[in-house]
Amino acid sequence: MPTILLNKPYEVLTQFTDEHGRATLKDFVPVPNIYPVGRLDFDSEGLVLLTDDKQLQHRLSDPKFKVPKTYWAQVEGTVSAAALQQLRQGVQIKDGFTAPGEAQELPEPAGLWARSTPIRYRASIPTSWLEIQISQGMNRQVRKMCAAVGLPCLRLVRAAIGPLTLGPLQPGEWRELTAAEVATLRRIAGLQRRF
Repeated sequence: MPTILLNKPYEVLTQFTDEHGRATLKDFVPVPNIYPVGRLDFDSEGLVLLTDDKQLQHRLSDPKFKVPKTYWAQVEGTVSAAALQQLRQGVQIKDGFTAPGEAQELPEPAGLWARSTPIRYRASIPTSWLEIQISQGMNRQVRKMCAAVGLPCLRLVRAAIGPLTLGPLQPGEWRELTAAEVATLRRIAGLQRRF
């Protein structure tokens, strides 16, 4: 059973078909009968897992199993201690009150690729980077959390799911996980090893 780690490019749908002709996972991963673990928005980039293991897919996607997902968010404005504290405690968004997360300011991530469509640049407004880790998963949650604390999100990259990171993969590149990596995912998802 293959489990694939893909660096999803910007403006690619996290599905295998699209009636409007937009780019999908099929344009990058020619492996049949695998499905994405959760979603990553069309306008977000980064780590997507694909698997044919429905139990693992469910456990990694369902917030009740609390598998952490780490995001890098480039935001408009300067990050304050108060904004970080709000993100760590949870914030009110349209979908409800978010669970507490981990949040910290960071320099622009080293080795981050240029986005295919550059973000808008305004000389009078600085941008900052945040690392946010959540295990919830409301629709567009990280973007909404950033907006709720006055830091509109300009670019969003999923950097990790649990202990798995993108490593050197560039947008559109993928690799199959090792047996040890799959075993680690199953363990953090609360699944017993399958024999």
